[in-house]
Amino acid sequence: MDTLNTMSSVFIGVTTPNISTITTTIGPQFAKQIMRFNNETVVSKVPAEMLHLIDSYWYRFPPLDPLWHKVLGLVMIALGIVGWFGNGVVVYIFVMTPSLKTPSNLLVVNLAFSDFIMMGFMCPPMVICCFYETWVLGPLMCDIYAMVGSLCGCASIWTMTAIALDRYNVIVKGMSGTPLTIKRATLQIFGIWSFALLWTILPLVGWNRYVPEGNMTACGTDYLSEEWSSKSYILVYSVFVYYTPLFTIIYSYYFIVSAVAAHEKAMKEQAKKMNVASLRSGDNQNTSAEAKLAKVALTTISLWFMAWTPYLVINYIGIFNRSLLTPLFTIWGSLFAKANAIYNPIVYGVSHPKYRAALNEKLPFLVCGSTEDRPAASGGDKASVTTETS
Repeated sequence: MDTLNTMSSVFIGVTTPNISTITTTIGPQFAKQIMRFNNETVVSKVPAEMLHLIDSYWYRFPPLDPLWHKVLGLVMIALGIVGWFGNGVVVYIFVMTPSLKTPSNLLVVNLAFSDFIMMGFMCPPMVICCFYETWVLGPLMCDIYAMVGSLCGCASIWTMTAIALDRYNVIVKGMSGTPLTIKRATLQIFGIWSFALLWTILPLVGWNRYVPEGNMTACGTDYLSEEWSSKSYILVYSVFVYYTPLFTIIYSYYFIVSAVAAHEKAMKEQAKKMNVASLRSGDNQNTSAEAKLAKVALTTISLWFMAWTPYLVINYIGIFNRSLLTPLFTIWGSLFAKANAIYNPIVYGVSHPKYRAALNEKLPFLVCGSTEDRPAASGGDKASVTTETS
């Protein structure tokens, strides 16, 4: 048995420690699992052509329980179907409805298109690899998978930022703001995809690289490299593709809510002067535009934060304290980021009154809620109308 262990350790490129060393290094619970799996590790099923991409850190962990792979595969199937279908419907409705073809709505379509591509391309490979319990699609597909994830993720993040800035431009600046035209919106979209493509290509030319993640069923950037040239990519990337968009969105919605609050206050004062309870009529008396907008802002920022923060945390832990990472922990980054593609159509598409009206006309069985056209507190429809002219 010792001879077999020695031979297996030479094959994987590391020395197989005895059980006491394993217990001291990674704890008794992992030691027992390793013995149960006959000294196999999470890397044992990885094809030989992929081994050069695996960091030695992952050899210390036992294989994930097959149940985790099955659960993850089923979840990815559900996310893939819902995300692909939901974003596909958003693109179809906006493209096929003339009244929705406005500059601001081009950004909404771009967001849905990005999420549509991400879910349609990335979910099938991950489901396949979950079935085999490791990455079986080869190094080239690993690069392509990670590239598409980075490209679409960056494009989605900056499209959400552009939507927030458009609403800020319309609601806060009003007539003094620069109108968003079809040409300007198209240039913004081109700039977003070009910027995303730049960050996607850099790991292929030597600034970091794409490798299998700890669970071995997905690929992403190498956050375990000891070289600061690789670490610097993740740090700089996080500044331009996480912190800058996040603070821009928070800044925009803060001033949007403040502007609407000031408007609400002015309306109340005017109503008081006219000796009426409210200048609003019907249902709008119950819920102010300020409250509606605050909910939209809070929802947008919260979902954004929930979607992309797990990936950031995993990458930062890998850079600064890799000992906290486990293969199971790395699953959550992929899961939360892909879940973002499900609720984006809800926040930016389904919450749009005119979109729901068009949906009721073309696909009535998908309509949820009222289809009555009312002032959009989020500024999405208002932005579309205001910026429609050149």
